[in-house]
Amino acid sequence: MKKRSVGRTLATVAGALMGAAVIADAPAQAAPDLNQASVPELQARMADGSVTSVALVQAYLKRIDALDRRGPRLNSIIALNPHALADARALDAERRSGHLRGPLHGVPVLIKDNIESDDGTATTAGSLALKDNVTGRDAPVVRRLTDAGAVILGKTNLSEWANYRSTRSISGWSAVGGLVRNPYGLDRTACGSSAGTGAAVAAGLAAAGVGTETDGSIICPAAMNGLVGLKPTVGLVSRTFIIPISASQDTAGPMTRTVSDAAALLTAMAGTDPADPATADADRHRTDYLKALDPEALKGARLGVLRITEGRSPAADALFREAMTRLQAAGAVLVEVKTPDLEPIGAAEQVVLSTEFKAGLNAYLASTSPERVKTRTLEDVIAFNDAEPQETVLFGQEIFKASQATAGLQDPAYLKAREAARRLAGPEGIDRLLKENDLVALIAWSGPAGVTDPVNGSRSFGPPTTLSAVSGYPHLTVPMGYVSGLPVGLSFMGDRKSVV
Repeated sequence: MKKRSVGRTLATVAGALMGAAVIADAPAQAAPDLNQASVPELQARMADGSVTSVALVQAYLKRIDALDRRGPRLNSIIALNPHALADARALDAERRSGHLRGPLHGVPVLIKDNIESDDGTATTAGSLALKDNVTGRDAPVVRRLTDAGAVILGKTNLSEWANYRSTRSISGWSAVGGLVRNPYGLDRTACGSSAGTGAAVAAGLAAAGVGTETDGSIICPAAMNGLVGLKPTVGLVSRTFIIPISASQDTAGPMTRTVSDAAALLTAMAGTDPADPATADADRHRTDYLKALDPEALKGARLGVLRITEGRSPAADALFREAMTRLQAAGAVLVEVKTPDLEPIGAAEQVVLSTEFKAGLNAYLASTSPERVKTRTLEDVIAFNDAEPQETVLFGQEIFKASQATAGLQDPAYLKAREAARRLAGPEGIDRLLKENDLVALIAWSGPAGVTDPVNGSRSFGPPTTLSAVSGYPHLTVPMGYVSGLPVGLSFMGDRKSVV
């Protein structure tokens, strides 16, 4: 059997299984009532003149005030772009003159607050140590979005330092923004670290959002908030001016309500950045992902079933069985596969992340303004946290301290772990499973969201992300259904060339 494009397969499967991420008790909106509209729907309304980009921004700002600042207080947004309305006016003027930049023209988008934007807002990673980190720089991924016509509406809350400070950290909590609440259940985790993006897009506070992932930080909040989330192949999207954890695993990616919206965002975001060597071949591989969506891609596609999460939630297991029936009805062939041993992969990953975090953060802090950012190294940040009660009121910084103790990027132990991690998760992990079973992708499932419990810890129902994260391969999650009103996600994982 000739294999179809995996990228098309993943996107088409997602489209077939999409569910609407609607908050049942959201208040009625005055026109434009578009808080759950897709990007093509928004474009159609702007094209026929029934709505403008300015009106969209104003409607989202009103909804943010009602749901995020007041009302249920989702705490999903840290800062609003003071220039958003002016940017929208300029894009409306371009539209009236006949100039359209593409599918995102005039569409309001939120970005995670570890991504720099040149709009006067600070980039904090949720830490008080960076509360004044106004850099005056656009991350290349932000510039690509705005060049494509997107309006940056603001920055979203996150698990502080992208959930890389403590083994007992609380997903979605930061000292700057507080705790993000899941709009489907305010006592439930929004997961992290891109918790704010997930909650905000699910709540209709923007048309779409951008998260970042090292291991699970796009996929988990997307799944727990009923969204499409895509972690692209590492090296497809620039990481420059994004506060780092790991050069081996970090990437930004779209978090949206539909697959086509994710494709539109990825088309704009992807591309080579001379400052990020990992993206050297990105321009050669990038494509129009919207045009690549293929409604026939499931026919004959062989999908490997990974039962990593089976037994955690009987109701989610039942939904997965229903999803498998639908996949087969659409022409997919399902193959049971054995889960690789994740323990050595996780152990190697821990060494890689702790070593790369220290090197990456020190380099990032050295690039910031010494007048605005007084913490110039990881060691300085540790000292700041020790002296600032708000930072350690709920959990400590043992991961920071372990990272500070690492010996650097030339350490033989690090180099050995990096090689082992890539090999075990990639060639001997995902690649082997796909090749031995003649598969185009692996599938798994996750959810629903557990209760947030800062005292005793939260039970995790998150997705299996380590194989894709450590290998640097793509991972897509789409809504699979609901358990007691809480979303559950269906994952698709491919090889390195699946979404490039």
